[in-house]
Amino acid sequence: MHHTSLTPFGRQPVTAALLATRQQGADSPALPAIDKWTLFNELRIARRSFGLSDRDLAVLYALLSFLPGRELRSDMSLVVFPSNATLSDRAHGMAESTLRRHLAALIAAGVIWRQDSPNGKRYARRDASGILSQAYGFDLRPLLRRAAEILQTASAATAESSARTAARDAVVVQLRDATKLLAYAEANDLPGNWPMLASRLGDLRRQLRRTNPLAVLTAMNHQARDILVEISRNLALTTSETSGAAARNDCHHTSSKQDSPESELRDDVAAPAVTAGHTTPTAPNLPVQLVVKACPELRLYARNNLESWRDIVTTAETLRPMIGVSTETWREAQRVLGPECAAVTLAAILQRFGQINSPGAYLRSLCKKALTGGFSTTRMIMALLNAPVSG
Repeated sequence: MHHTSLTPFGRQPVTAALLATRQQGADSPALPAIDKWTLFNELRIARRSFGLSDRDLAVLYALLSFLPGRELRSDMSLVVFPSNATLSDRAHGMAESTLRRHLAALIAAGVIWRQDSPNGKRYARRDASGILSQAYGFDLRPLLRRAAEILQTASAATAESSARTAARDAVVVQLRDATKLLAYAEANDLPGNWPMLASRLGDLRRQLRRTNPLAVLTAMNHQARDILVEISRNLALTTSETSGAAARNDCHHTSSKQDSPESELRDDVAAPAVTAGHTTPTAPNLPVQLVVKACPELRLYARNNLESWRDIVTTAETLRPMIGVSTETWREAQRVLGPECAAVTLAAILQRFGQINSPGAYLRSLCKKALTGGFSTTRMIMALLNAPVSG
């Protein structure tokens, strides 16, 4: 009559953990089959939760390679019995002392058992027909028994990893935006407490690590957002004061002709003062990169990288008929606002397209406000930058 040993060979004592593991194995019902390499890959993802290292898994991989077929099934023998020399060879020449340490880690983690023979050797017995009747070595049944736990843990680890990646990406993008906006403000000698913001930005950048846990990245994300909002708000106030004090610094072009707007949509932005007569419009009081940042939808219609005002104007010419702005309305916008500011306004309308019933009527209403000093492209772009992120 065959009896499976419950105790380890040699001087190794019986422990409570060993008895608990054996009892769980004895109580296990029939288990569904699973591909051994799929399960191994899931365990690789979840290895930290099981206290395993990559070297431990290298030894487990070698053990699995001795098991015939790809499936782990509860109705088959899952004991492998390679010698230390053979196992070391499969583990890429790992030293036997190191091998024993990693085998002990796999046993402690509860993913393999020892099935020790009377003399501690690993071997198998076969019956007269050559069928394996008894094997002594390492039992892989715990791996099958814990398959559901491994899959669930790997799924949670994958979700957390994705969340960490998304959070880190958000922090990096916001730090980049804040750094470039800060550089723009300092280069143009705009008023603001830029050294303090630069110090906060530097402190946050130094905290960023690839190993930051999700909770830390979430907190950093909020801090980066606060800094970016404060910089954008200061820029908005500065550009507002500049445009209010000197209307010629913002895009405007006066005309005696005024269109009646089809829609009285409200634009909550400050406007430049109106000057009498005809003035030559100037380029917007904004960097091109800031406009593209505020209006990313514009890239979908661009044939270039949108690196200059000419690129913005050319793209707006292509976009204009697609969103229902007539040639007459577009020419009037260019005459009143100037080509560059008309293009920026159209890009902002595209960005808010889902909130605007008639882009043509809205553009005409903005031109009418510009004639009375009630519209500023700078404030419009800064409002888009400061808008909360949806989703």
